[in-house]
Amino acid sequence: MPVRKFRSVEEMSQPIWRQPGDPALYRTMAALWETGTRTSRRRYPPGVHKHRSVAEMHRVQESWAADRK
Repeated sequence: MPVRKFRSVEEMSQPIWRQPGDPALYRTMAALWETGTRTSRRRYPPGVHKHRSVAEMHRVQESWAADRK
């Protein structure tokens, strides 16, 4: 990440706005999505999951939680 220098405190609070279509906007979005992907894991396997009862659903969700640990 680049180091930014400021001449005053007011400059520090200004957010960096990117214009639509700016290539830097797309790079920033891609970097943010990649960071999110690397730092968070799915809480459940992908797909549609059907259960016959609420109790069965809770058992399956508990097994997913145990697998994550």
